[in-house]
Amino acid sequence: MRIAIPVDNGCLSAHFGHCSEFAIVEVDPEAGAITGRETLSAPPHQPGLLPKWLAERGVNLVIAGGMGQRAKELFALNRIEVVTGAPAEPPEKLVLDYLSGSLETGPSLCDH
Repeated sequence: MRIAIPVDNGCLSAHFGHCSEFAIVEVDPEAGAITGRETLSAPPHQPGLLPKWLAERGVNLVIAGGMGQRAKELFALNRIEVVTGAPAEPPEKLVLDYLSGSLETGPSLCDH
């Protein structure tokens, strides 16, 4: 399983489509363990680009702070699950919390 997290300054970015990079974290969901990580520079902002770009990199899940409804729909079309409302924490903490079922999420902070 590959999980993408938008990152700015080492923590989850509040603005998914405008982050500086993506942490792509590889996990073994059965073991609840991180097996690898890579950091990719985000492509230039272009509406509708990120779902396809992340799907091409084998991403199955996105953990985000905020994301608009249309973006969520585009991720669904690319068979990528989305979790929104995550706190501004380092990627590894978010992933481990997600895997253990303890990731606390709030409302998505993006409405477009």
